[in-house]
Amino acid sequence: MVAIRETTSKDLNDVQRLWADGDVMKFIGFPEGLHETDEYMKKWFSWIEQGKPLQNHYSLFDDGVYCGESFYSIDVDHDYSASLDIKLFSFARGKGIGSAGLKHAIEEAFANGAKLVWVDPNRHNVKAIALYQRLGFIEKEMPAYIAQLEDGADLVYMELKP
Repeated sequence: MVAIRETTSKDLNDVQRLWADGDVMKFIGFPEGLHETDEYMKKWFSWIEQGKPLQNHYSLFDDGVYCGESFYSIDVDHDYSASLDIKLFSFARGKGIGSAGLKHAIEEAFANGAKLVWVDPNRHNVKAIALYQRLGFIEKEMPAYIAQLEDGADLVYMELKP
């Protein structure tokens, strides 16, 4: 059974392990994983906590086993659009966990003031793109302010309105 809860400091080792997995991180430019220190993880978690409710991070579990994360961040400077993120270990894919985690982040973003939510998966991450399409996301032209941040990566910009 899928369980979704706000990430706590007790989950930081799981998040750290998720980010260090090259299979999880390959489509965002870290094929060897992203290896962060314990100190970095504590600072990152503090940033998450201080940003609530305009941003939040969730830990995803299946039968008590940590499977991945979902996240939203509302940008008040750009018409309350919210970026979304989802990451899952390979063993957790294809079981509805990602869909449940993403739906939860979407609902929370809208409940906390987002006017639209968006994702920008790597064009080669066809499974992620298919998931977003199933959830109703529509491909659109990437706004210039996001394109500047992405530095020419081969991404597909997709958005969803309430």
